[in-house]
Amino acid sequence: MKTFRELREERLAAEQGTLYAQAELAIALVYPSPYHVGMSSLGFQTIYRELNALPGVAAERAFLPDDVADAHAHRESLCTYESNRPVADFSIVAFSLSYELELAGLVHCLDLAGIPALAAERDVPGRRWPLVVVGGPLTFSNPVPAGPMADVIVMGEAEEAVAALVHAFRDSSDKRTLLETLTKLPGFFVPAIHGEQAPTVLATNNARLPAFSQIITPHTELADMFLIEAARGCSRICTYCVMRRSTNGGMRKVEPDQVLAKIPEHARRVGLVGAAVTDHPRLPAILRALIDSGRAIGVSSLRADRLDDELVGLLAAGGYRTLTTASDGASQRMRDEIRRGTSEEHLRNAARLCRAHGMTALKLYMILGLPGETMADIDDLIRFAKELAGIAPRLIITAASFVAKRNTPLDGSPFEDVAVLEARLARLRTALRGHAKLSGDSPKWAWVEYRLAQGGFAEGLAALAAARAGGGFAAWKSALRD
Repeated sequence: MKTFRELREERLAAEQGTLYAQAELAIALVYPSPYHVGMSSLGFQTIYRELNALPGVAAERAFLPDDVADAHAHRESLCTYESNRPVADFSIVAFSLSYELELAGLVHCLDLAGIPALAAERDVPGRRWPLVVVGGPLTFSNPVPAGPMADVIVMGEAEEAVAALVHAFRDSSDKRTLLETLTKLPGFFVPAIHGEQAPTVLATNNARLPAFSQIITPHTELADMFLIEAARGCSRICTYCVMRRSTNGGMRKVEPDQVLAKIPEHARRVGLVGAAVTDHPRLPAILRALIDSGRAIGVSSLRADRLDDELVGLLAAGGYRTLTTASDGASQRMRDEIRRGTSEEHLRNAARLCRAHGMTALKLYMILGLPGETMADIDDLIRFAKELAGIAPRLIITAASFVAKRNTPLDGSPFEDVAVLEARLARLRTALRGHAKLSGDSPKWAWVEYRLAQGGFAEGLAALAAARAGGGFAAWKSALRD
């Protein structure tokens, strides 16, 4: 197995756009998942660039090791990529959290860095530890479980908040003064002072859009792809989705010329990112310009009700071989309940367009276990999936268990019994064998996600205990029940 130094050198050599700087204030920007996941995060890359653009600030990246157990066994110190400097040596250590289960990665990163994982343990006279900051997409739903580990949590969109944080840090004589100052600024959550009451999320000025990649690398989930926002937020009203909280009054669209102007000449693959990119009225114009320049394309969040011959034709011309969209509810009844806005005819049309434009497969994302779902809804899914399988060249269904998130209309909805979810998945596998490829997440791990999504400080402490107990499901189950 390659050492961290070997991996670091290999990955840095393949990167385009890496920032190397030395400055008075050094910040370690840490992603609590492995490199190939973290470098696919547009938000992480954006904050990396924003921090390095601040006068007198140098930001370097660190990631959860690929093999956490091996890193612990060899007492491997968590170091940054740019300079191989120990993370504990930085003045500020800032984490980007995307979803609940990354709380374990946060604990592992702090342990490997030699930084006490609990904020209370860092408040020791005579020892100055780095300021531990948490931000990222998780703050739009429920960051409270990160509270025991974080000194500060930046709520929502952080492009402008990082400058305010740096300014307050420089102007404060000690940590207590800093934390008290931050409580008076919008969007800063200081768990030691606020308790479990997180403030409102921040929305950055529209003039700062779009976010875009700083670094292109082949060592990611989206290999060698330059990511850029075509839109931010979502104007739709799906009752399960946290993105409705990030709309800033509606989906914020970026004009085609603004998008195209940010794309570097060397970028040969471009991914358009956003919660509802296909709702952008000028999307075909952007795609056509990219394809005419000889680039391959990717688009996140294809909505079935927006797919038409022009759009799918452009996707095919840009290299798409699998058309991916979501139906979410198992039946039309469930889709109507969650206000998804997708009909069976929209999905039939997607399957027809997939075949007409020479694609190899139609992939559908599903949610199982929504409130009120019954086995009759599963049977309706089986019926309709067989129908779609007769239209599309190949049908792939990816099913995820419903997890109620804070700050959504379905906040507080119970989690379906694990045995019930497993039975429904088993029924789908049996009924769809030979018709569609079915993959599903683990209902057990979805239950862990649910407990964290609905939890507070106690669940954060459970995450710490579970991570240190090996991180298996049994460890999580024990920690959460204790």
